[in-house]
Amino acid sequence: MKVRSQRCQRVGDQLKSEISIMLLKEIKDPRIGFVTVMDVEVSPDLSQAEVFFTVFGTEQERVDTLAGLRSTAGYLRREMGRRLHLKRIPELHFRYDSTTDKGEHLEELFVRIHREQEAE
Repeated sequence: MKVRSQRCQRVGDQLKSEISIMLLKEIKDPRIGFVTVMDVEVSPDLSQAEVFFTVFGTEQERVDTLAGLRSTAGYLRREMGRRLHLKRIPELHFRYDSTTDKGEHLEELFVRIHREQEAE
């Protein structure tokens, strides 16, 4: 886990909140599925932000959602500039967060192991 300054953490939390609200209420791109913004990591100079998200659905729906998110990055950035009153709004880079997938996979393995042990 990366150690982040309080400033980067605070800005990341603000961005996460605003992006989540905008995706829920304002963005109407049909490619974007049911998205959850998991985390936003901001570079120390506040010029870049990695937005980690999850989306329920197939691999193709994830690809489509990523394309939709990338196409809305400019709009999101402009709106955050208006709303957050920061000197610099970072460029947004969207990354799929596979942590949930890995957790689901582990859960499936545990269920399978438990069933096999009960069958013995």
